[in-house]
Amino acid sequence: MATQTTAQTTARTTAEQRSPGLATFVRASIALQTVAIFFQAVTSGMALSSQHGELLHSGGARGMYAASMLYLLAAILAWRPGGASPRPIAYATGFLLLASLQVVLGVQHVLSLHIPLGVLMFGLSLVDLARVALRRRPAAAAG
Repeated sequence: MATQTTAQTTARTTAEQRSPGLATFVRASIALQTVAIFFQAVTSGMALSSQHGELLHSGGARGMYAASMLYLLAAILAWRPGGASPRPIAYATGFLLLASLQVVLGVQHVLSLHIPLGVLMFGLSLVDLARVALRRRPAAAAG
Protein backbone atom coordinates (compact mmCIF):
# COMPACT_ATOMS: atom_id res chain seq x y z
CA MET A 1 0.00 0.00 0.00
CA ALA A 2 2.92 2.36 0.70
CA THR A 3 4.13 1.76 -2.86
CA GLN A 4 0.74 2.86 -4.22
CA THR A 5 0.86 6.02 -2.12
CA THR A 6 4.39 6.75 -3.34
CA ALA A 7 3.29 6.18 -6.94
CA GLN A 8 0.33 8.51 -6.48
CA THR A 9 2.55 11.16 -4.92
CA THR A 10 5.05 10.83 -7.79
CA ALA A 11 2.26 11.13 -10.38
CA ARG A 12 0.83 14.20 -8.64
CA THR A 13 4.28 15.78 -8.36
CA THR A 14 4.92 15.15 -12.05
CA ALA A 15 1.54 16.68 -12.96
CA GLU A 16 2.29 19.78 -10.85
CA GLN A 17 5.72 20.13 -12.48
CA ARG A 18 4.14 19.94 -15.95
CA SER A 19 1.48 22.52 -15.21
CA PRO A 20 2.13 24.50 -12.02
CA GLY A 21 -0.35 27.13 -13.20
CA LEU A 22 -3.20 24.61 -13.12
CA ALA A 23 -2.26 23.51 -9.60
CA THR A 24 -2.29 27.16 -8.55
CA PHE A 25 -5.67 27.60 -10.27
CA VAL A 26 -7.09 24.69 -8.22
CA ARG A 27 -5.69 26.15 -4.98
CA ALA A 28 -7.02 29.62 -5.79
CA SER A 29 -10.48 28.32 -6.72
CA ILE A 30 -10.77 26.36 -3.46
CA ALA A 31 -9.67 29.44 -1.53
CA LEU A 32 -12.23 31.58 -3.37
CA GLN A 33 -14.96 29.04 -2.64
CA THR A 34 -14.03 28.99 1.06
CA VAL A 35 -14.08 32.79 1.28
CA ALA A 36 -17.42 32.91 -0.55
CA ILE A 37 -18.96 30.42 1.89
CA PHE A 38 -17.55 32.40 4.83
CA PHE A 39 -19.12 35.57 3.35
CA GLN A 40 -22.43 33.70 3.29
CA ALA A 41 -22.04 32.87 6.98
CA VAL A 42 -21.39 36.53 7.79
CA THR A 43 -24.34 37.78 5.76
CA SER A 44 -26.75 35.09 7.01
CA GLY A 45 -27.35 36.93 10.27
CA MET A 46 -27.74 40.17 8.37
CA ALA A 47 -30.28 38.50 6.07
CA LEU A 48 -32.43 37.56 9.04
CA SER A 49 -32.47 41.10 10.41
CA SER A 50 -32.62 43.50 7.45
CA GLN A 51 -33.61 43.88 3.82
CA HIS A 52 -30.08 44.99 2.87
CA GLY A 53 -28.66 41.87 4.50
CA GLU A 54 -30.97 39.72 2.44
CA LEU A 55 -29.71 41.39 -0.74
CA LEU A 56 -26.09 40.80 0.29
CA HIS A 57 -26.81 37.17 1.16
CA SER A 58 -28.64 36.63 -2.12
CA GLY A 59 -25.78 38.14 -4.12
CA GLY A 60 -23.29 36.13 -2.11
CA ALA A 61 -25.19 32.96 -2.94
CA ARG A 62 -24.63 33.62 -6.63
CA GLY A 63 -20.94 34.24 -5.97
CA MET A 64 -20.62 31.08 -3.87
CA TYR A 65 -22.30 29.02 -6.58
CA ALA A 66 -20.02 30.52 -9.23
CA ALA A 67 -16.98 29.77 -7.05
CA SER A 68 -18.11 26.14 -6.74
CA MET A 69 -18.44 25.91 -10.53
CA LEU A 70 -14.99 27.48 -10.92
CA TYR A 71 -13.52 24.88 -8.55
CA LEU A 72 -15.04 22.09 -10.67
CA LEU A 73 -13.64 23.65 -13.84
CA ALA A 74 -10.18 23.98 -12.25
CA ALA A 75 -10.26 20.36 -11.09
CA ILE A 76 -11.22 19.14 -14.56
CA LEU A 77 -8.54 21.22 -16.25
CA ALA A 78 -5.89 20.06 -13.78
CA TRP A 79 -6.87 16.44 -14.37
CA ARG A 80 -7.42 16.12 -18.10
CA PRO A 81 -4.88 18.39 -19.76
CA GLY A 82 -2.72 18.74 -16.66
CA GLY A 83 -2.41 15.07 -15.76
CA ALA A 84 -3.34 15.49 -12.08
CA SER A 85 -5.46 13.09 -10.04
CA PRO A 86 -9.20 12.99 -10.82
CA ARG A 87 -10.01 12.91 -7.07
CA PRO A 88 -10.52 16.73 -6.78
CA ILE A 89 -13.24 16.42 -9.43
CA ALA A 90 -15.24 14.29 -6.99
CA TYR A 91 -14.72 16.88 -4.22
CA ALA A 92 -15.68 19.75 -6.51
CA THR A 93 -18.75 17.89 -7.80
CA GLY A 94 -19.80 17.22 -4.21
CA PHE A 95 -19.45 20.90 -3.36
CA LEU A 96 -21.49 21.89 -6.42
CA LEU A 97 -24.24 19.43 -5.43
CA LEU A 98 -24.24 20.76 -1.86
CA ALA A 99 -24.32 24.33 -3.21
CA SER A 100 -27.32 23.42 -5.38
CA LEU A 101 -29.12 21.91 -2.41
CA GLN A 102 -28.19 24.96 -0.32
CA VAL A 103 -29.70 27.33 -2.90
CA VAL A 104 -32.94 25.32 -3.06
CA LEU A 105 -33.24 25.22 0.74
CA GLY A 106 -32.54 28.95 0.95
CA VAL A 107 -35.12 29.85 -1.69
CA GLN A 108 -37.67 27.64 0.07
CA HIS A 109 -36.73 29.25 3.45
CA VAL A 110 -36.02 25.88 5.10
CA LEU A 111 -33.66 27.46 7.61
CA SER A 112 -33.57 24.38 9.85
CA LEU A 113 -31.57 22.64 7.10
CA HIS A 114 -30.14 25.63 5.22
CA ILE A 115 -28.08 26.97 8.14
CA PRO A 116 -26.53 23.66 9.30
CA LEU A 117 -25.74 22.75 5.68
CA GLY A 118 -23.96 26.08 5.30
CA VAL A 119 -21.86 25.35 8.38
CA LEU A 120 -21.06 21.88 7.03
CA MET A 121 -20.09 23.31 3.64
CA PHE A 122 -17.76 25.85 5.24
CA GLY A 123 -16.08 23.14 7.31
CA LEU A 124 -15.66 20.82 4.33
CA SER A 125 -14.32 23.62 2.15
CA LEU A 126 -11.85 24.61 4.86
CA VAL A 127 -10.66 21.00 5.20
CA ASP A 128 -10.28 20.72 1.41
CA LEU A 129 -8.37 24.01 1.32
CA ALA A 130 -6.05 22.79 4.07
CA ARG A 131 -5.54 19.48 2.24
CA VAL A 132 -4.45 21.27 -0.91
CA ALA A 133 -2.49 24.05 0.78
CA LEU A 134 -0.52 21.68 3.00
CA ARG A 135 0.33 19.27 0.20
CA ARG A 136 4.06 18.96 -0.36
CA ARG A 137 5.12 20.89 -3.40
CA PRO A 138 7.68 19.55 -5.89
CA ALA A 139 11.31 20.35 -5.07
CA ALA A 140 11.64 22.48 -8.23
CA ALA A 141 8.72 24.69 -7.18
CA ALA A 142 9.78 24.98 -3.55
CA GLY A 143 13.10 26.65 -4.29
